[in-house]
Amino acid sequence: FPSLSGNDNSEALPESIPSAPGTLPHFMEEPDDAYIIKSNPIVLRCKAMPAMQIFFKCNGEWVHQNEHVSEESMDETTGLKVREVFINVTRQQVEDFHGPEDYWCQCVAWSHLGTSKSRKASVRIAYLRKNFEQDPQGKEVPIEGMIVLHCRPPEGVPAAEVEWLKNEEPIDSNLDENIDTRADHNLIIRQARLSDSGNYTCMAANIVAKRRSMSATVVVYVNGGWSSWTEWSSCNARCGRGWQKRSRTCTNPAPLNGGAFCEGMSVQKITCTSLCPVDGNWEVWSEWSVCSPECEHLRVRECIAPPPRNGGKYCEGLSQESENCTEGLCIQDKKPLHEIKSQNIETASDIALYSGLGAAVIAVAVLVVGVTLYRRSQSEYGVDVIDSSALTGGFQTFNFKTVRQGNSLLLNSSMQPDLTVSRTYSGPICLQDPMDKELMTESSLFNPLSDIKVKVQSSFMVSLGVTERADYHGKAHSGTFPHGNSRAFGTMQARNKATYIQNLSSISTRSELKTTAVFGHPGGRLVIPNTGVSLLIPHGAIPEESSWEISLAITQKDSSLQPEGTDVLLGPEVTCGPSDLSVSTPFALTIPHCAEVNSEHWNIHLKKRTQQGKWEEVMSVEEETTSCYCLLDPYACHILLNSFGTYALIGEPISDCAVRQLKVAVFGCLSCNSLDYNLRVYCMDNTPCAFQEVVSDERLQGGQLLEEPKLLYFKGNTFSLQISVLDIPPFLWRIKPFTACQEVPFSRVWCSSPKPLHCAFALERFTPATTQLSCKVCVRQVKGHEQILQIQTSILENERETITFFAHDDSNFPAQMGPKAFKIPYSIRQRICATFDTPNAKGKDWQMLAQKTSINRNLSYFATQSSPSAVILDLWEARHQHDGDLDSLACALEEIGRTHSKISDIAETEIEEPDFSYSRQNGL
Repeated sequence: FPSLSGNDNSEALPESIPSAPGTLPHFMEEPDDAYIIKSNPIVLRCKAMPAMQIFFKCNGEWVHQNEHVSEESMDETTGLKVREVFINVTRQQVEDFHGPEDYWCQCVAWSHLGTSKSRKASVRIAYLRKNFEQDPQGKEVPIEGMIVLHCRPPEGVPAAEVEWLKNEEPIDSNLDENIDTRADHNLIIRQARLSDSGNYTCMAANIVAKRRSMSATVVVYVNGGWSSWTEWSSCNARCGRGWQKRSRTCTNPAPLNGGAFCEGMSVQKITCTSLCPVDGNWEVWSEWSVCSPECEHLRVRECIAPPPRNGGKYCEGLSQESENCTEGLCIQDKKPLHEIKSQNIETASDIALYSGLGAAVIAVAVLVVGVTLYRRSQSEYGVDVIDSSALTGGFQTFNFKTVRQGNSLLLNSSMQPDLTVSRTYSGPICLQDPMDKELMTESSLFNPLSDIKVKVQSSFMVSLGVTERADYHGKAHSGTFPHGNSRAFGTMQARNKATYIQNLSSISTRSELKTTAVFGHPGGRLVIPNTGVSLLIPHGAIPEESSWEISLAITQKDSSLQPEGTDVLLGPEVTCGPSDLSVSTPFALTIPHCAEVNSEHWNIHLKKRTQQGKWEEVMSVEEETTSCYCLLDPYACHILLNSFGTYALIGEPISDCAVRQLKVAVFGCLSCNSLDYNLRVYCMDNTPCAFQEVVSDERLQGGQLLEEPKLLYFKGNTFSLQISVLDIPPFLWRIKPFTACQEVPFSRVWCSSPKPLHCAFALERFTPATTQLSCKVCVRQVKGHEQILQIQTSILENERETITFFAHDDSNFPAQMGPKAFKIPYSIRQRICATFDTPNAKGKDWQMLAQKTSINRNLSYFATQSSPSAVILDLWEARHQHDGDLDSLACALEEIGRTHSKISDIAETEIEEPDFSYSRQNGL
């Protein structure tokens, strides 16, 4: 054999040797493909029989004989020589090879007969990259939808095997026919089930290492579905017009895992008319019948004057009467007197007995006749007064306590009130003429305001009508600036007229109707100053070590929400964001409204704008639901929600007694002509934000608030609104023609939200020396409420007294973070929750807490919360953000009997804490 010693490894060995008796070598073990892991060399082995020599050739070159390790043995069966050879291949050898193919080695065996070559074994360096070429992505899929999670493992040699984990547990597709993991490393779930929700991880592994992908969260959600409608309730009015409702719940199925809530209304209301019951009444008695053989005659009557209808009462008394028709002198056995034989008179006492009986019979007959005549007279009188149709003909009530006379809407109870048709008052427009004469108008000639019918009188006629109007001011409603917790106007500091003058510079401009702040785990409160709109973020609603930028804004442009029919937008359109944010603990959103709260007259809905710009109903405020909660106070609605977005309150009037509260304000300013003075009368929603918008506009025009705004109760009864200026000094001022009185159609007032109604009056002074203006502004609804504002002002800027009319403290603190935003100290709050969240033998204590804090309905919402008491206290915080009446809360706790000391006393011990002290200093 050629020598393999030295460094000349390129010298070729002979491919064969001279023939000799025997056989060619047979390989019992050939070298296998191998991978070098890290820096560890691999061993290639080769075994052949019969073999005199075995050498390895790698990449076409012979391996030096010193690198071979050879072992020789004898096969016991054949007696042939068996040789086994090993070589090591290092990482360096493989890395230094730069051939067109992988590093390979082959062994060659010799025998006396010739040579044999083994298969080529490749040697590669094993590795596995760290980063996946494609990580699985989280998905939200509906139930029974298909889930496909893609995974492309890191590059590696050898190629990595892929395994899927769900919540750190391996997935075996052989045990679940619904799951397939064989398709190119992807995970396929054919029909998603609720149990398929979880965190999925792709595991890639080869002989070098294991790699984990990013976890992908799969949420299988269930969209809510409506249950069947319940049956219509009975009409709530026993007589006349009322309403009935039916409801359905979003429980078929209930939304799960963030599934969409059912679209549409959960409660439907329709008007209904119940026929009024008519009690029955007797007709007159018939004539007496002929005398019967039994010496009696009869008379009858029927209950048909009128008969009972619609559940009315049947007539009381007898329908038949009978009496003796011979006055008790009926002949015995019906025999003539001449046939009666003479009989012996037994005794004188018998004659006396029969005489007495006869007299008694006669007396009874006379008494019966007298009673009959008396009852007949009473029956005839009853016919006149019992016929209720004569008293109520032509009128159908609306379940009111008194019948309103002369309302044409009540003539047909089935007729729907048309709230879009304006009416013209049949009486005088500007004056209260006792003769109710129609005054001449020229509304067709002048129209100073768009869509407003103007009815005109000369200033001379106005001045004449002052004495006639002196006693017709109506009852002015006090408290036109309510001091409740829902008004952001503050409390008057003095009662003189000057305190009502508005300093316009203190009012926020339109560009400031948005507030943004960053909140953390302690929560806080976000307020849009002077608007009544606020957002309470409870403690713990935001995860620990997280902070969210939260905004609160009022839509100032024309709202995209267009109410249908007679529906009314009752307050501002409020947006809290970011819109895609959801919280585990409900936040409290406060929106002011202008409705006079009465469930018999209003059906109020909460609506939310979708991402597509459409509006969908969230709930009715009277609805029982666990998705959100609405608490309607007299001037604001407090809403508990788990998702941010754009919300608005819509009112559906269900009777013509539905009242929309309007705030009437008068502004004035000099015009370009120094002798002219303009009065502008606004009728706006009785909400702080509507008033602020008007004040902002007037500040730009140089307007001045001339009198304390007053409240007007505007009914949805289709009657128009009249605005007039009265009692102008006749020798100092004059009102320009055709502007003394203006009439606004009902539909213009009722559907004006959110834009305020604006009427302008032009006054002219005779000389520049006149600097004082005194007059009255009358605003009234025809056949409705009236308000009169007394104007007494100076028209000169330097003489005008302007006293700032302060708002609530929220103008100085639009955002409060942490404990200072809450009235109840956090330590006290924790103790209350720990006490009332625990059940006792008498029931859930938090239910008693809800009852004592005036929360009496939809308690099932609080039952779904992790801490019902905490949510109840959050709602209390939202309702009492301006008064913070801790004493009332302490009284409620004492009444329940769960605490023995006032919370206000406890709060005083906490006042040294910096945060709570800060809140107390701000008027709490």
